Amino acid sequence: MADLWPNYDNLWQSTLHWRPNQPQETAFAQLYQALLVANQQVNLTRLTTPDDFWEKHLWDSLQGVAPWLVTAADEAGPLKAPLKVIDIGTGGGFPGLPLALVFPHWRVTLIDGTRKKIAAIEAMVQSLGTANVELLADRAEHLGHQLNHREAYDLALIRAVGGVNTCAEYALPLLKRGGQAILYRGQWTPDEEASLTAILPRLGGKLGIVRTMTTPLSGGVRHNVEILKVAPTPDTYPRLPGMPAKQPLEHRHRMPRSQGSWAD
Repeated sequence: MADLWPNYDNLWQSTLHWRPNQPQETAFAQLYQALLVANQQVNLTRLTTPDDFWEKHLWDSLQGVAPWLVTAADEAGPLKAPLKVIDIGTGGGFPGLPLALVFPHWRVTLIDGTRKKIAAIEAMVQSLGTANVELLADRAEHLGHQLNHREAYDLALIRAVGGVNTCAEYALPLLKRGGQAILYRGQWTPDEEASLTAILPRLGGKLGIVRTMTTPLSGGVRHNVEILKVAPTPDTYPRLPGMPAKQPLEHRHRMPRSQGSWAD
């Protein structure tokens, strides 16, 4: 790993106040090699240079869970508890795989609707020998109604999947009360925040902190939108497959009687 990016220790420390230990560096190098091999069979990512892999896959995956990273070295810290995590729409295995390598005491489930991608990631996991990863070729709309997945997770991660209201509908049915979702976003606008805040009570959620980060190599902007699960999600959510993306939830407005009662 050091041969690929010898100066990145300082960037880890200066941006995330954490740096990987030697076993983690070795695991990251193995993940990079496994991704290159898998990408020859299935198009998992176009970002395959060492710099792109480090910044867009490793760093970006882990910056979303920065609050856990800074306490990872504290064996007695409150965030050392084992978490049940789900990565929704994992794509090439991110952010789930880097998290699984850094937090071996977490149980990380990666889901994606494309079976070829899940099969490729399974080969990567086998080459890494990672024991705390589960892979599912399925949709969040299905899992959200299965008893062994509904309201079963402590943390849900969603990166590059869809609009924020769609992501909230995917994630909140899967979270335990007291759990949280992290939505990985690029830009973040007041309109997006207002729209998300308005629909979250319908899903049992509440907007938490929105953290802003700057990518260390390219200077891009990242936002991590935290959603807290504060109440049970009604059984009607998530809606049928495809509906959350095609018809995202909208704020209900009170209309004059001549125009109907409630409109989504």
